[in-house]
Amino acid sequence: MSEANSSSLTPEFFILNGIPGLEDAHVWISLPFCFMYMIAVVGNCGLIYLIGHEEALHRPMYYFLTLLSFTDITLCTTTVPNMLCIFWFNLKKIGFKACLAQMFFVHTFTATESGMLMLMALDRYLAICYPLRYGTILTNPVIAKASLATFLRSMAFILPFTFLTKRLPYCRGNLIPHAYCDHMSVAKISCGNVKINAVYGLLVALVVCAFDIFCITVSYTMILRAVMNLSSADARHKAFSTCTSHICAIVITYVPAFFNFFTHRFGAHTIPHHIHIIVANLYLLLPATMNPIVYGVKTKQIRESVIKFFSGDKSDIADIKGLKNK
Repeated sequence: MSEANSSSLTPEFFILNGIPGLEDAHVWISLPFCFMYMIAVVGNCGLIYLIGHEEALHRPMYYFLTLLSFTDITLCTTTVPNMLCIFWFNLKKIGFKACLAQMFFVHTFTATESGMLMLMALDRYLAICYPLRYGTILTNPVIAKASLATFLRSMAFILPFTFLTKRLPYCRGNLIPHAYCDHMSVAKISCGNVKINAVYGLLVALVVCAFDIFCITVSYTMILRAVMNLSSADARHKAFSTCTSHICAIVITYVPAFFNFFTHRFGAHTIPHHIHIIVANLYLLLPATMNPIVYGVKTKQIRESVIKFFSGDKSDIADIKGLKNK
């Protein structure tokens, strides 16, 4: 009998309301999101192409950047196309299972993105503190295993979200006041006890993000100590300049994430709901949009590859290093 009741309280579909309170402005709001998504897809695909075809970029730092770019593309693609359909065509329906799938992929790749930033911090630590052993420590198999472990860690922590959300009875309707299926946004429209969902969500955020941030902090503390011990100011500048792109990526990723996390839990009654929804969408889209720009501007070898590509001399893209030596 309980199974029948649970089944009857499971909706066939949800209705995503986009940005509540700003429905009349959905078309205008969609324009910057569409523009950012186009930049994200083109920029990250461009980075993946350059790193794959430029021999000088076949190094651990750029392999991790490739994985970060792939994660960013996948993450924003799980939400933005569906969000644009809501804004442009008022297509708000999403199937119950499709909503759970979107929720799973959004949170899995968000956690994976955090893990990739942590691995990139460890990469910079090894490159600066152990330059002679850098190539022998971070071999291709080690990079592949570390990246796979990061992805599997994300899946293992996020998979319970789907089961915790699926078990809930939904007797308050099926309208989700959000632009995509976020874990707590879906759970809050149920009429069941969501305390377990809230506690587990907080636990995952603390365990995954706190661990990654701890590793990043320790890595940069050791990097700072190593750089400060260098005798030459030019050597210190050169060593630390290799980290600026990664530091920018960390700020771009974690600042909106923390704002979204704390406003969702502590500022729900003081910050307008539509502001929270906009920030939640930017939190997924901003890193994917800005990372290719940051790395393209700050990284000399990537910048030179981009210049060669747009100069029309495409036959030399894969041989920039050889041209320099000549």
